Amino acid sequence: MPDQTPHPTGAPQPPPHHPFADLPLPHPAQPARRLRVVVADDNPVVRAGLTALLSGRPDIEVVAEAADGRQAYEAAHQHRPDVVLLDVRMPGVDGISALPYLVHIAPVVMLTYSRESEIVQEALRRGAGGYLVHGEFTADQLVDAVRDIKEGRAHFTPTAAGALLAQLRRDRAPAPPLPDGLGQSLSATAYGISASGNSYSPPQQQSPPAHFTTQQPFHPVAYPENLSQMQPHVGQSSSEWTSGPPAAPDRSRFQLSAREAEIMDLIASGMNNQQIAATCFISEKTVKNHINRIFAKLHSTSRSEAAAKWIGTAPDTHRGRG
Repeated sequence: MPDQTPHPTGAPQPPPHHPFADLPLPHPAQPARRLRVVVADDNPVVRAGLTALLSGRPDIEVVAEAADGRQAYEAAHQHRPDVVLLDVRMPGVDGISALPYLVHIAPVVMLTYSRESEIVQEALRRGAGGYLVHGEFTADQLVDAVRDIKEGRAHFTPTAAGALLAQLRRDRAPAPPLPDGLGQSLSATAYGISASGNSYSPPQQQSPPAHFTTQQPFHPVAYPENLSQMQPHVGQSSSEWTSGPPAAPDRSRFQLSAREAEIMDLIASGMNNQQIAATCFISEKTVKNHINRIFAKLHSTSRSEAAAKWIGTAPDTHRGRG
């Protein structure tokens, strides 16, 4: 209760004036907008794992998941995300086919098991802002990549970076002497790479036609064959590609189960047992058991021999014996 003690003049004494009473009240801080992501992968376990990982970060929100390239485009068109994580090999519309449409909506990071140089180079040519190969990055590195891609900073795991470097070296032509003060080669400039090699600017893509809608059929590209069925080709010279890719080997004669074929694909891509176990969500002991059965069916005694038969480079690949 205020003090009613009479003032010497007989009037009540007013309360003292607060020094900040006339200042406007501050507006409450607005929460920062979260980074919106679309995850596209045909493996539901991979999608669920990526969604759980990214959604656990306070500044990231997974707004949609997709199982193929068409769904990825529809989700991106509807939600207008900040970043799209895109697998390469998916049934129906593969990631490379959908990529030119997606890059007009949001930056795209390829997040895939596909490590073939040709695929890496084609993804970058079609506008991908980064390329991450499973098994070559940690969870924190993935989160950093998602954040950085939104800001235009590219991320490549070692396999993808090596493929890009190999392409640059192959395309390098004898250069005339550089003028004084010019410190960047023409070949690097053509790929949008700074002298420090830390950034990638996707090449200008042709805008999709104005009548393009989600009902318009996609036509998967043939590079060098339908990517959802593509396997790496090892030990072939560039001249062999001029007449087209070799015929795919007949793998039905090996009689591998679906899981054994999946593991054989990973072996052929260069993964070790630990990486295969993490990829397939099984133990290393189970991986070894599968490999023993695979080697028996392929009549092979080493990973390299089995891979050569599987991808069609062994001398007897296209003949009738295993």
